[in-house]
Amino acid sequence: MKINNKNFREIYDAHFEPVCRFLNYYTRDLSVIEEVVQDVFVKLWEERETLEIQYIKTYIYNAARNKILNELRDVKNRNVLLENWAKREFENQQAEDCVDMNEFVQLLQASVETLPVTCQEIYRMSREQNMSYKDIALERNISVKTVEAQMGIALKRIREKMATHYANEMKNRDFLWFLLLWFL
Repeated sequence: MKINNKNFREIYDAHFEPVCRFLNYYTRDLSVIEEVVQDVFVKLWEERETLEIQYIKTYIYNAARNKILNELRDVKNRNVLLENWAKREFENQQAEDCVDMNEFVQLLQASVETLPVTCQEIYRMSREQNMSYKDIALERNISVKTVEAQMGIALKRIREKMATHYANEMKNRDFLWFLLLWFL
C-alpha cells in the first residue's frame, strides 16, 4: 500500500484513538501515549516513499507497541541511573557530614607514605595516575600478579592505619569500613 496525502489523513483519523486506547494497557500516561502514537505516524509519513506495507493496521499497532516498550525501558533505565546517582550523592553527603575530608585526605596520604617504596609507587600509579594493573606491570617490567599482590598489601595496610585512627572517633565500624572502601 502506497501512502499519499489523502489516505494518510484517513489512516490517521481511523487509527489514532484506537492505538492510544491500545497503548493504555502498557501505561496510563496519556502524554507518553500520544507522543508515541504521534511519532509512529510521523515516521509513517516520513518513510511513505520507501515503506511497503501490506496491512497498515498491523504495522501501526506493532510500531506503536514496540515504541512504547522502548520508551518504558528507557524511562526505567533513566530512573535506575537517577536512583543510583541520588544514592551516591546521599552517601557522599553523609560521609562528608561524618568525616572531615581534609583530615581524611591527610591521613590517607600519611598512610600511603608509610608503605614500602615499591608498594607506594604502584599504589600511586593505580590510584593517582589511574593506570591499569596491566599498564603498571608493563611500565615497571613486572607481572600483573605482582602488581595485584602489591596493591593488596597497600590497601590492607592503608585500611589498617586508617581504621586504627578512626576507631577511637567512630562507634559504627560498619559505616567506617563502608567509608574507607568507598574512597579506596
